[in-house]
Amino acid sequence: MVKYTLSGEGVGSIFTIEPSTGDIHALRSLDREEKPYYTLRAQAVDVLTGRPLEPESEFIIKVQDINDNEPRFLEGPYSASVPEMSPVGEFTSHYVPDGWVFDTVRKSWPQS
Repeated sequence: MVKYTLSGEGVGSIFTIEPSTGDIHALRSLDREEKPYYTLRAQAVDVLTGRPLEPESEFIIKVQDINDNEPRFLEGPYSASVPEMSPVGEFTSHYVPDGWVFDTVRKSWPQS
């Protein structure tokens, strides 16, 4: 009879393995800003003897980034003009709501 084991970062708190099938599950949502990847090791062992039935397999789980911290604008729409051929990092516009301190917005686009 086979039992699958899991070791590495986050085992028990973030990841778990189904001992009879080897299916690995995340116990909670992952956040790339918190940790971009996890290194885990899985192995099939004999239930009666505890001996490995195959070499340990190491794999890396890369966490996909999603836009979970998108900017929020309380009012709008906003508009601004950017002169053609403006240098990268040049001041383009600002927004000063009543009672707020001066805020500066700088935009840059990759050269194509």
